[in-house]
Amino acid sequence: MSISTVAVIGLGYIGLPTAAILASNDVKVIGVDVNTATVDAVNRGDVPFVEPDLATYVAGAVTHGTLRATTTPEPADAFIVAVPTPFTDDMKPDLTYIEAAAKSIAPCLRGGNLVILESTSPPKATERMAAWILEERPDLSLDGTDNRPIIHFAHCPERVLPGRIMVELVTNDRVVGGLTVEAAEVARNLYRVFCQGEILLTDATTAEMTKLAENTFRDVNIAFANELASICEKVDVDVWELIRLANHHPRVEILRPGPGVGGHCIAVDPWFIVDAAPKRARLIRRARKLNDRKPRQVAKTIAHASMQANAQKIALLGLAFKPDIDDLRESPAVQVLENLRTLSPLPILVIEPHIDRLPNSLAKLSNVQLVTIDGLEHADVVARLVAHHEFDDLPHALSHASISLDFAGPRNWQRS
Repeated sequence: MSISTVAVIGLGYIGLPTAAILASNDVKVIGVDVNTATVDAVNRGDVPFVEPDLATYVAGAVTHGTLRATTTPEPADAFIVAVPTPFTDDMKPDLTYIEAAAKSIAPCLRGGNLVILESTSPPKATERMAAWILEERPDLSLDGTDNRPIIHFAHCPERVLPGRIMVELVTNDRVVGGLTVEAAEVARNLYRVFCQGEILLTDATTAEMTKLAENTFRDVNIAFANELASICEKVDVDVWELIRLANHHPRVEILRPGPGVGGHCIAVDPWFIVDAAPKRARLIRRARKLNDRKPRQVAKTIAHASMQANAQKIALLGLAFKPDIDDLRESPAVQVLENLRTLSPLPILVIEPHIDRLPNSLAKLSNVQLVTIDGLEHADVVARLVAHHEFDDLPHALSHASISLDFAGPRNWQRS
């Protein structure tokens, strides 16, 4: 099957880089997003968020004529669905974005198309996407039943690191799972356009579980690190020194503790596994809850320190969910700030060098202010929540503070 035109549904942190990398390999790409500001930005050759090298790819593809954006899906040989998959208040997967995307592309299918779900999803989500599409288009089929034209459905989860997306899209191995063997093979041929890593074929449900397992593995191990940090505090041991030494063992790699776990994957994906088998995912549930509790524990520590110091102002270093990016999704640092407001009446200064303004939920708060690093001179208690490189050397800025707390740890600590 020859694929010359691809529609990418959802131009967020995964969809837009995927669209840009395909378009930079001379594939005609139609980017689709419900946000008109995002569509307008892409059509100007701009990017709506910070990701190294992405702006260069987008600008080049738009200039070359291989990438354009719109708010409505159009006919294409292949469709890549990269929309959000959050969870509900009771920790169940919310597939409404996938359902909306599926129904929006159904009228564009003509038979022989490839439809890929890239969104991180609970088991069987690809099957549900296919069902939604085939309900809209009963003239199509998975396998050619009754001589109806075939639609190939596959799942190919992203597995890239924010801050390195444009590199890892090319170099990382990919797992491709099809609802049929042929669908997996067709999807593999598309990813071969840009992926230099190994492309591993399986069924769609196994592919979905692979991504969930990868992120849940990290979540469970971060929970171990966070619990270890709590124990070290109790027995008066430097947890960073402990981990540095333990990680010299050839079969030990303890992850870093911190103020919690954030981002669109690790803080979300374990709940998809818990929902799929709630009575069996006991360790996963406990680890997730432990990490979810950490931001409030950190906030309590900061509030207690401010009382001890008779502080007038508190400063928090970092809001992003990981170092050196602008992504605040599910950020534990944001959760620390929100909890701290309920525990302390003091004004809170926020230093986040990767954003120009606070998100609306925080900007409306009268006692929270986004400032530059120079604003630290007005704070009595300073808490470092994110290991941004801008915070590597702040002795002068912190010299005035009564108390300085570090919940992010050194940037290079494992084997130093």
